Order: sequence, then structure tokens, then C-alpha cells
Amino acid sequence: MNGLKRIRPPVAQVLLCRIADFQSAKAPEVAYNGVAECNSAVQQSETLRYVTYTRWHPFWFEQRDFTASLSSSPELDMKSLLQFLAVSSLLAFQTALGIQAPSGLVIQAGDGSVVLHWERNPEPNVGTYRVYRSLTNSGPFSLLSATAAIAPGYCDLNVTNGQTNFYYVTAVTGGSVESQPSVTNAATPHSFANDDEFLDYVQQTCFDYFWYAANPTNGMVPDRSAKGSPCSIAAVGFGLTTIGIGIDHGWIARTQGVTRVLATLNSFLNLPQGISTFNVIGYKGWFYHFLDMNTGLRYTPFNTELSSIDTALLLGGVLYAKQYFNGTNSDEIAIRSMADAIFNRVDWRWMTRGTDLVSMGWNPSTGNFLSGNWTGYNEAMIIYCLGLGAASNSLPATAWSGWNRGYTWTTNYGQAHVPFPSLFVHQYSHCWIDFQHVADGYMNAHNSTYFENSRRASLANFGYCTNNPQGHVGYSSLVWGLTACDGPNGIFGGVTYQGYAARGAPNGFDDGTLAPTAAGGSIAFTPEYSVPTLRYLYTNYVRNIWTAYGFRDSFNLDISWWDTDELGIDQGPIVIMIENYRTQKVWKLFMKNPEVQKGLQRAGFTSVLSVPLGLQALIAQNSCTLSWNAMTGRTYQVEYSPDLETWSASPTGEITATNDSIAWADAGPPDTGSAPLNSPQRFYRVLQYGTP
Repeated sequence: MNGLKRIRPPVAQVLLCRIADFQSAKAPEVAYNGVAECNSAVQQSETLRYVTYTRWHPFWFEQRDFTASLSSSPELDMKSLLQFLAVSSLLAFQTALGIQAPSGLVIQAGDGSVVLHWERNPEPNVGTYRVYRSLTNSGPFSLLSATAAIAPGYCDLNVTNGQTNFYYVTAVTGGSVESQPSVTNAATPHSFANDDEFLDYVQQTCFDYFWYAANPTNGMVPDRSAKGSPCSIAAVGFGLTTIGIGIDHGWIARTQGVTRVLATLNSFLNLPQGISTFNVIGYKGWFYHFLDMNTGLRYTPFNTELSSIDTALLLGGVLYAKQYFNGTNSDEIAIRSMADAIFNRVDWRWMTRGTDLVSMGWNPSTGNFLSGNWTGYNEAMIIYCLGLGAASNSLPATAWSGWNRGYTWTTNYGQAHVPFPSLFVHQYSHCWIDFQHVADGYMNAHNSTYFENSRRASLANFGYCTNNPQGHVGYSSLVWGLTACDGPNGIFGGVTYQGYAARGAPNGFDDGTLAPTAAGGSIAFTPEYSVPTLRYLYTNYVRNIWTAYGFRDSFNLDISWWDTDELGIDQGPIVIMIENYRTQKVWKLFMKNPEVQKGLQRAGFTSVLSVPLGLQALIAQNSCTLSWNAMTGRTYQVEYSPDLETWSASPTGEITATNDSIAWADAGPPDTGSAPLNSPQRFYRVLQYGTP
């Protein structure tokens, strides 16, 4: 038997040999490894033995004896016989183990890290996975961690740049029975060549949260990565949007995306709605904040509410999917039809209780609406934009003026804007709605837009952290970003820290806990600060902050605390806003929805005007000068583009006219990303803020 164990096959192996050779432990050396060899060696009516074994279970094997019977076509008979034996033995092997090998192993490598993902095993008794690594394809392979992976993902941080690593994964049942290994894949970690390669890695790894942590049968996405987490419908909305991004980048196939979106929309369209506290997904077209990951029905342990804001964020993903899947095949037609049905079923008027404000929600346990209403300024802007544009049961025309009754205009760290301390408020609606070139009456009166407002809020948050008035450890121009996130939730050094809370600044709650999603979700507003911060966090804290699903949710350098979880509502804005920063495709597609255009029109939004320009190229200085006629006191914003499709605002911000003309020079950073003549072509436009 020692001879059998010396063989190291990649999968379960079949050996065919004479009984005498097997009994003398010579089977591996004399096994017939091909049709021709076997056909020439085996005699008529000779008894043979075949053995099945594997290196991962070297003490388990199966053997059977049979008598070869050659006909007039001996080679065909032997080929059929060998194929039959191989299939039979492999099936017997899998039956004995009771579980399949993990499939779909995908590996990506970054700077000092390798991230692995695979498809979740279908067997209900699979509880964990084991990841093995070797420096050569032939082994030996070593188990990477004594703590098995609960979810189908693993991040290997004990790697060396330039060294190729080989990996395979096994599934393990609750009874500690281990499957065959997956296929073996390789990856070579390396330094990032540039910001684009870094952002690719961040974006794909955060996307993996929505693809691999979700329930593929019903589309439910967990609120957080912790075991046992319920589904967050807001995370589903972000996830539906990331699927289109994943297809565009080649991370998944379009057919895979279609299948997942169909499963998701089918759940939200066809699972029961009603006034009951259980066995329903929603009521009046609205959906419960948290759902069971397996059934898709209301998650009763939380006594969860029918949530207006989380339904709106879900609908953002639904309407994006409607625009993205524009094919003529029956599946993509079905996606658009279901998306329309889900959106048009929402009873927006019911959630207002006869007022011009939307309630924060409704609880079936009491039969009452929640006491609070959504009034500005906060993350609920998307509720009003969608509800005003609905074809039926839409919000009243006065809803937008009701919403912005709560606005204030203040200046913090040199930034005049409508404030809210937590940055997620300034990001969520912008994941889908492009506010760059439209403004309502309030923003026109303040020579601004909601996009510009979010940029200024991000800059004020940045300014607070760089000034660091509370003296927190680490705060700087490269470590900033206060938003709603997890916290240490305990007493450390005599100080009590909250858990999940709406952290923010200025004039907000700050206990030294920062979140990568703050800078990541603002990347479209402040790329000049967001990209360096994300790179700094990764480079300096990768062993503490990087996981199989991207950045951990939060950290606190005062007490060297690092969160253990990733959150769907925080990973989602990172993926989507990186895409909007780089291609603006999510904005472009989402803004094609007639419901969105109607909602903005009913809210009083108008297009921001552009002004006629004069342009002079200064070739010797590798610069360009723009000039235009201005109105004293009006505010202007320079934008530039390589292709007339993707536009970027100058990081230097707006220009307020002090006389009737303005001249502006582009010599590269910090005015634009690079010197103008270093690009094949560059286009400019100047927007004039304020009432048209």
C-alpha cells in the first residue's frame, strides 16, 4: 500500500492492474495508463483489478475485480471499459465523501495580498472551507489557517511580491468530512503600477462582497459579513448596481449577471406583501429594512420596520438594472418588466400620511408610522426624486419644498454648503443621480449644485480631520473620513466607545473612528484627496484593514482597533462611486430613466448653463488659457474631458467673478490631472452657477 501513496495525482485517480501486481504493491509502477498500453498488455479473459484513491484521502480507496472480455474491436471495448471505470470510481468517491469540490475558484493579486473567491457549495451540510497553498503547482500544499473560512472567500496577506503562489480550496462538512480539492489556480502579488491598477483591485474586491456573500438563489445580500447577518435591502440595491459594473469589467459574464438579477427581482416582485408581521417581504409596495437571507421574508428578530429610505436605495438598483439590461432576449426583457412592476407598485402617497413629507417608515407590530419624517438635509433626497417621478400614487408637487424646508447654509473650514456631518448623507443619492449639471431653486440661489455641495461637505470633513481639533491619533491629509460606521463598542483605556453610529464632522460625533468608505464614497467629488487616502490606508495598514471583501468597515488608531466586518451599505458606494469617477456610466444609464427625469423636473431642477469660451494654447509652456465674459458675483466651474463623454471638474474648485471677465490657465496639477498637451486631446467647458 505504500506504493499507492507515493503517487500524487491532481484528482481522484484510477489504476488498472493485474491482481498479482496489486498484491505485491507494484500497482503504481505497472498500472495501465492508456488505451493502447492496456489493450496490448491485457490478455483475453484475464482478471484485472482497478483501484481508486487520492492524495487528500490516502487511506481511502476502492477496488474492484473484473474479467476482460475482448471482442472483434478490442481497442474500442477497452476504451469504453476504462471510461466506464473512471466515471464509476469518481462517482463512488464523491458519494463516499458526500460533498463536491468547490467550483469557480477565482484569484486576484495586489500589492502584498492575494484574494481568493469560489462559488458556495450547494450541499446544506457544508459549513466551512479550507484554503491550501504551495509555491509550486506540484506541491506540497499547506493549510493556510487553522480557522476555516465560513464564507467562500479568503485573503492571503502572508505573501511576497514577485513570488507565484498556487492555491486550492476544499469544502468541509459539520462532521469534518473534507471534499476533494478545487482546481489549482495561481497568482503573483506585485506592486501596483499606478492608481488605475489600485482602483481596479479595490473595486473588484469590494464587488466580491455582493457576488459571493449574497444568496444566489434569491438575491439577498447580507447587511454585514458576520455569520448569521440578515439581508439589508439597501445592500441589495447597491448590489444590483455593482452587477452591471462587474459585467463591464469582465469580473462576471453577462449571463451570470442576468441570472442573479432575475432571481433578485423575482423575490422582490413575487414574495408576499401584506400587513402581517411575518411571512411577508413588504406592504404597499414598500419593503422591510431587514429580510431573512434564506426565505427573503421579514426578519422578525429585529422587529424591523417598513423602511422608506432603504426601499428607495433598493429601487435605485432596480432602476439601474432596468437600464443596464437592455437586450432583446426574453431574460433581459423580463428584467425590465419586473423592474417596472416593482417600482410602479410603490404607494408613495400612503407613506406621506396625507402630508407633503415622507415618513421614515411603518411598523406592522404597532400598525403605526414611525414618528420621524424625511426632511432635508440628509440621505433621503433619492426618495423625493423617485417619488415625484412615479407614474402612480406619486408624491405631491409640494413634497420637494417640504423636503428642503429643513435646509441651512453654513460655512465650515472655508466651505459654504448645506451641511450634514456624516459623509454617507452626501454620497448615497449621488451613487445613482447625476447632480453635476442640474440645480433646483435653492441651489441656484446659492450659486451651487448638489454635486458641488457634496464636494464641499467632503472638503469640510477633510479639513476637520487635517486640523484634528480633538487630537486623535493618525488624523491627517491621508487619514480622514468620518461617516456612519461600526465602532469599538466597549470601554478602552477608561473611555467608552459606541458601536455603529453616525460619526461625522464638523459639528458631529467624533471618537477617533474612521471609515474607508468615507473617502471612497467621495472619490467622484474629491479624487485628489480620496485616491491618496485609500492608497495610504492600503499600503500602511493592509494587514489590519484588507480582507477578501475589500476594506474593513472602520478603524480607530487611538486604541489600535480594527473592525472585524465589512458592510454592504459601505462597500457599495466604494464600487459605484469609483465607477462614476472613472467612467460615469452608472450616472449615464440611471439618468435615462424617465421616472428620474420627471422627478427632477417636478422638483424644479433646471440645467446649469455653460458659457462661450475663448481658448489659447501655449505650446512652449505646455498650458492652455481659457477666457470668458462673466457676471460679477456669479460662480463658475471649469470642467475638462478627454472624449466629450467623461467630464471632470477642476480640483481647484469654483471661481467667483469679481469683474466682467475671467481668465483661467491650465498648466496641469493642481488645476487638472495632467498638463494639457500631454494628452492626445482635451476639451473644456465652463458652467455658470446660479439662477438661469
